[in-house]
Amino acid sequence: MIDAKNLKALVRLMVDNDLTELELHDAQGERVSLKRGGDHAAPPAAGPSPVVSPRTAGATNPTPAPAAQDGGLVPITSPIVGTFYAAATPDAKPFVSVGDRVTTDSVVCIIEAMKVFNEIKADAAGTIAKVLVAGGRAVEFGQPLFLVRPD
Repeated sequence: MIDAKNLKALVRLMVDNDLTELELHDAQGERVSLKRGGDHAAPPAAGPSPVVSPRTAGATNPTPAPAAQDGGLVPITSPIVGTFYAAATPDAKPFVSVGDRVTTDSVVCIIEAMKVFNEIKADAAGTIAKVLVAGGRAVEFGQPLFLVRPD
């Protein structure tokens, strides 16, 4: 079960980045879904407040394979909400650039979420055709980060 400190951090992340929905799951199968406003929230006294609905370990939600885009390009999407970093440090070379070949295990970027830096792997083999996000930008779950021309 998520503790109050982490829940507050998630809510703050949603408000700071003007997100209306956030869903997370961990390796143990615990899931947390947060939504602000809309029909799911009770009438607020001073603005929309998040609605929390934790899901138990029995719930599964397999991630579908990314669909090919126009021109046969496959998106690499963000598996979490956080801050996108193209390189390990501000003065380091980016993990990948347009024209670089990647395999399913190639690290393409880092996404910081709740002060944890998560390496994101390509999950597709091919050549980076386009970088869609600038370093330091907030990204959402499922947001395309790169486009890959498959082998």
